[in-house]
Amino acid sequence: MSGEETLVPTSFAVLFADVAGSTRLYDTVGDSLAMSAIGNCLEIFRERTEATGGRVIKTIGDEVMSAFASADAAARAALQIQLRVDTLEPVSGNKLGVRIGFHYGPAVERGDDLFGDTVNLASRLADVASRGQIILSQDTTQRLAKGLRAACRPLYSIPVKGKNDDIAICELTWKTSADATAMMPTLGASTGHARLRLHYRNREIVLDETHNSLSLGRDQSSDVVVPERMASREHGHIEHRSGKFVLVDHSANGTYLTIAGDRELVLRREECVLHGRGVIALGQPRETAAELVEFVCD
Repeated sequence: MSGEETLVPTSFAVLFADVAGSTRLYDTVGDSLAMSAIGNCLEIFRERTEATGGRVIKTIGDEVMSAFASADAAARAALQIQLRVDTLEPVSGNKLGVRIGFHYGPAVERGDDLFGDTVNLASRLADVASRGQIILSQDTTQRLAKGLRAACRPLYSIPVKGKNDDIAICELTWKTSADATAMMPTLGASTGHARLRLHYRNREIVLDETHNSLSLGRDQSSDVVVPERMASREHGHIEHRSGKFVLVDHSANGTYLTIAGDRELVLRREECVLHGRGVIALGQPRETAAELVEFVCD
């Protein structure tokens, strides 16, 4: 008899929930208040996971990894987590938020942990999510019940390490309703902004429904010419779409986006909805970029 353990994959919906803006919270309110606030969020993650039939696999800093028997259960947990955290009072003026990603597929159990492509993809989806977003793979969307599936909107495709083809992703939309016990999203509601103000050097550019797009890049034909060494000639653009402003990257080195209260996100032939205020760097991270484009959503 062989001494090697045979591990048989079982299908799970693996979910990662991450407290957005935790680093900034420590910087602004101090360790004690930040730890208490983040601890409250982690307890919500655990409680809502168990209430919807899931189990917490592990906690990694300000992030929780959970597993569910079905995509529906993971979706309901994600919605309930967003709704509960949304009701928390700001901590010294800092409103907490959550980024969630989940995917359904085979994973290998070893002890109390899970391993495999499903886990890696779920983690990647959480990284792609912005504050307040629930991101799932398009394949997982097809496994949802009709009501939940109707609340999903397709986004774009992302590259994933170890995958030959890009993975199509969707957003599960949500909004607090009068029927809090239902924990279901309100469909068709626009959460976008009517105006986006860009600040670059001494120039301000306003985008709205009339002036609804602009291009960024090194080329002199760009609406915003950014002479950044790592930027592409036609680096990317911002467009008004369905009441929201979307940053789209089509560069060689990526677009680095920092939304206030969140960690830096790199877009590589991807797009992201802009909200609040933040900074865009072309071709390299914000900390090393010589040229920065600031934005404010009004």
